[in-house]
Amino acid sequence: MVWLSMSNLNAPPAGRRRQHEPDLVFAPGLSSLWDELSQETSSRARAPGQGGALIHHREVKVNKTSLRATLATVALLVTASSLALADAVQASTLPTLTLALSKSSITVGGTTQSGAVNVVSSDSGVKEGLTILFAVKPGDTVAEVEAALKSGAGKDPNRASKYGSIVFDAEVNPGKTNQAQTVLTPGQYVALGGAGEGGPKLKAPFTVTAAASPATLPAPQATVRSIEFGFHGPTTLRDGELVRFENEGFLVHMDIAFPAKSLSAAKQIVKALLTGKEKGLEKLVNAAPFAFAGPLSHEAFQQETITAKPGWYVQACFMETQDGRDHTRLGMERIFKIVK
Repeated sequence: MVWLSMSNLNAPPAGRRRQHEPDLVFAPGLSSLWDELSQETSSRARAPGQGGALIHHREVKVNKTSLRATLATVALLVTASSLALADAVQASTLPTLTLALSKSSITVGGTTQSGAVNVVSSDSGVKEGLTILFAVKPGDTVAEVEAALKSGAGKDPNRASKYGSIVFDAEVNPGKTNQAQTVLTPGQYVALGGAGEGGPKLKAPFTVTAAASPATLPAPQATVRSIEFGFHGPTTLRDGELVRFENEGFLVHMDIAFPAKSLSAAKQIVKALLTGKEKGLEKLVNAAPFAFAGPLSHEAFQQETITAKPGWYVQACFMETQDGRDHTRLGMERIFKIVK
């Protein structure tokens, strides 16, 4: 379900505090884990003010203080609604970059200019498809990236990190589309595609040109950040909310969600992932895990509207250290909740 991604281990920008820098990492797919869990699991659906009059009891008069308060509240609600509508309109009017994945190719279409874009990934037959954007580092070439991929860098991302970074990584399934927003800078890119395990095998080089007036992203309503080794940000997300998922670590991180049957089940999932004793997880989850963001390089981000069903979830990163330990074994998992 996820590929082996490439980390960007450049020095942090001036004034930015450096996190602890452990060993380089690479990532396995998650499909084998879910296949194992689902062997014993049948298909199941995922679990799931006061008002008062402004008139005094004895007088037919308007309470001016209450009226002012009510009008102020209405004004705030109208403003909030207007801002939410503005964000929705702004998102719908972003330039669109399309990534069309098939068993034999990945095709780039739409707007290939710098600035904010809405990336729409489609899949015409690849199970657990991957659509990835790799930004080539200035001074390097697409040919060098392709050579690195042929030599195995797709399976060990650290071998390709010196050539660039992953700026977008989304999961898509046959007959469906995936939409997420990000920002592209001018330069050379390689669109990568494939299926789950084994790394991306399809590629399509393209160029992002400088836009005269680059589009800007709508402001997210929440931001979830990955670091070494954990997640920062709100532990309650809302359906319909625009959320940014950002890698602030210096290693590659992914953002995977496990739907849990209950809060108690979520706590047991966290314990199982932390200890590596994952046998029996099929009794605690009620659907396949999914990715908010596949493996992303340092400072890469993408944002999307939350559409998952309300309930309890476990957030996890399954990248691996050089000695083969999942990041979950180092504490990179936590419980969060999605509400209406």
